[in-house]
Amino acid sequence: MVVDKELPQCPVATAVGVIGNKWKLLILRNLLTGPKRFTDLLNGIENISKKVLTENLRALEDDGIINRKVYPNEIPIKVEYALSEMGETLRSIFDILTDWGNNYKEFVKNTAEK
Repeated sequence: MVVDKELPQCPVATAVGVIGNKWKLLILRNLLTGPKRFTDLLNGIENISKKVLTENLRALEDDGIINRKVYPNEIPIKVEYALSEMGETLRSIFDILTDWGNNYKEFVKNTAEK
């Protein structure tokens, strides 16, 4: 459920407010490959605590970026997280971030060699 809140005037500030912390970006990166269970996300993100993962998953769900699906008939109860339709629109941004990150790593390597 998307939480009704007052958003900043600036669209960049809005984007940063929704996805702009380290943990949210890494959660979203992992969900780009498909739905994940909590433990998969926990194991796939180095140094994230259960508490921080839970808080960020809830925030992303509240903002309509991910969906949480509960399978109540399974024991133990199975919960999966996946990108929502709005979350899928971030895919191109992550492609650009990946390209930029690779270019920057090459830049640093080349600068260090000089």
